[in-house]
Amino acid sequence: MRTLRHFLIFMAAAVIAIVLGVVIGDYGAWYFSWLIGTAMIVLFAVAGGVLFDTQEKEET
Repeated sequence: MRTLRHFLIFMAAAVIAIVLGVVIGDYGAWYFSWLIGTAMIVLFAVAGGVLFDTQEKEET
């Protein structure tokens, strides 16, 4: 029963992704790159903050 439930959830997610892809159309690649770019900027900012805090702790 659990496997069937997971299958149905993933199938619904796939259908939603396909419908969104059809609706978005040509702009899909732009939105994908925008989301990935934004995530990368946030991750680099967090990594920079962690490195900065580590440097401050090592100096004291």
